[in-house]
Amino acid sequence: MAVNKTQPTQASVAAYIAALPSVARQAEAHALVELYGQITGQGPQMYGPSIIGFGLYSYVYASGHKGMAPRAAFAPRKDKLVFYVSEGYELPADLLARLGKHKMSKGCLYLNKLADADADVLRQLLVWAYEENLRRWPTEA
Repeated sequence: MAVNKTQPTQASVAAYIAALPSVARQAEAHALVELYGQITGQGPQMYGPSIIGFGLYSYVYASGHKGMAPRAAFAPRKDKLVFYVSEGYELPADLLARLGKHKMSKGCLYLNKLADADADVLRQLLVWAYEENLRRWPTEA
């Protein structure tokens, strides 16, 4: 059975953020670490080389594939902020309509910068995604 490529590491979140290429992206990453900490009640951990995750859960798909993943996660990329927000479900359309400038793909929400989004709506979306994850995948890893 295939193993997830993205595994928890012992790498320093603070060092990763400090190495981001712009001061603005570093500030956004710090703000998001604080926000996710408030939402999840958990501290950050690096997953792979560039994903900052909070919490860990076990899942088993209908196909039999199973693994572990962070309950909530984001990646402060050079050109975009990537929010890992859904696993097999869609975010509420009413919130997305009020979020501001963003893009969606399967399981990910993309912002060019935090200022592009309504902060309250982003928080509501992240809370919804975290709570939905808890509901669908109650098993802690």
